[in-house]
Amino acid sequence: MATYATPRKLKVSFTLPPEMVEFVKKTRIDRNAGSDSEALNMLLQDAAQQEQLRQLEAATKDYYDNATDEELSEQDAWARGAGPNLFVGVPE
Repeated sequence: MATYATPRKLKVSFTLPPEMVEFVKKTRIDRNAGSDSEALNMLLQDAAQQEQLRQLEAATKDYYDNATDEELSEQDAWARGAGPNLFVGVPE
């Protein structure tokens, strides 16, 4: 795999099955990307965001699955007290 450094990007060569090449080309057209590289970058950014969201959801679930009753009660009390005032002064 050849790699060349530029100020903000690296040039990388991949071998993909024809259907993935077509998917990248379709994405380029559908999303008005300037190039296949830009389309592939968009797809990878989407995948990275989905993975970050999945990890956040898993960590949140793990936290609440393992929180003690005391911790949950404390959070509930805080939310009830702050709830009505949480958005005071925040523009709509």
